[in-house]
Amino acid sequence: MGFTRAELESFRDATIPPLVESGVRLLFVGINPGLWTAATGTPFARPGNRFWPALVTAGILPRPPAYADALGAPDRRMIFDAGIGVDNLVARATARADELSRDELRAGAAALVDRVAAWRPRVVAVVGVTAYRQGFDRPRAATGRQDDPIAGVPTWVLPNPSGLNAHDTVDTLARAYAEPARAAGVLP
Repeated sequence: MGFTRAELESFRDATIPPLVESGVRLLFVGINPGLWTAATGTPFARPGNRFWPALVTAGILPRPPAYADALGAPDRRMIFDAGIGVDNLVARATARADELSRDELRAGAAALVDRVAAWRPRVVAVVGVTAYRQGFDRPRAATGRQDDPIAGVPTWVLPNPSGLNAHDTVDTLARAYAEPARAAGVLP
């Protein structure tokens, strides 16, 4: 499915609800929805984003969801049955994460703490070290398991799967994403 620039722009500042069900074991937290995500209602939907391919390569999901349109019930069930959920630090859609202010990231991080306390996943995995640093006021944070859990839940910071992050491949992302998945009991 393709969108014109004008069509995508019409989704600026739109929000999508978290993709979470009770009993979530591993909560992935993106920075904020992109315009493709807002247009399709599916997290990490932009072509070139490596989130879903990395989950498949890691063995977390058996196949990528079909997300050209809204995420269908069978794909939602597959994601929930795998024990994962997806949320964002900031709810509003932008073309690029660098359009968010530090204040938005901090407010989003504070709100995330409340959601994590309510959902109680086994593990939280934030994808995007810069947003984590700014949102949680941890300027020296590095990728990997963090010393400071979110709402008492063990927390990892992982590389961003965006195609703009040229440092990582699907394979390196899969290896990074598998570590918190093992800790959450999603992978053996």
